[in-house]
Amino acid sequence: MKISFLASHGGSSAKHIICAIKAQTLTGFEIGIVISNNKSTAIYPWCLENGIDVLHISGKTHPENEDQAIKNALCSAGTDIVVLSGYMKKIGTQTLTEFSDKILNIHPSLLPKHGGHKMYGDFVHAAVLAQGDSESGASVQVINEVYDAGPVLLQKTVPVLADDTVASLGARVRSVEGELYINALKKWQANDFLI
Repeated sequence: MKISFLASHGGSSAKHIICAIKAQTLTGFEIGIVISNNKSTAIYPWCLENGIDVLHISGKTHPENEDQAIKNALCSAGTDIVVLSGYMKKIGTQTLTEFSDKILNIHPSLLPKHGGHKMYGDFVHAAVLAQGDSESGASVQVINEVYDAGPVLLQKTVPVLADDTVASLGARVRSVEGELYINALKKWQANDFLI
């Protein structure tokens, strides 16, 4: 089963999963391609340094057909499942249709709480703190056409401490994301998921 990635920023989840496949702690998967919408993000040179096929596809490289270019690249790589890793752009209709129920995303809260359009990264952690929640965490979901509305595959909870800041809560949530994504992939692989 071949995993490809849509990654932006540091791509920490993509790195974690790729390293697990290479170390054979995540078995039954092969690495497809990494697609980034920004060549200047950390994941792009990391892929080059580690022999991972990587492409830059964005509105700048493909102003007329970005969605089609992403879909075609994923198909050409023989992709079975797509993992989003810090990818902020909404997935286009062609890609969603081609990979229906086969695109996973990780969100830094316990969905359905603190999800939706423009709810990402520090905005989520700030909302958790403003709400006075006693716990937060991360959720891996199967995405659909609505932000953060797809079925949740797996969650991991972390406590919210009395002296937490956005930065400290964010660091605690990020510390569980890599392993959560790997466990969610195993669950998906075993057909043990909520669709």
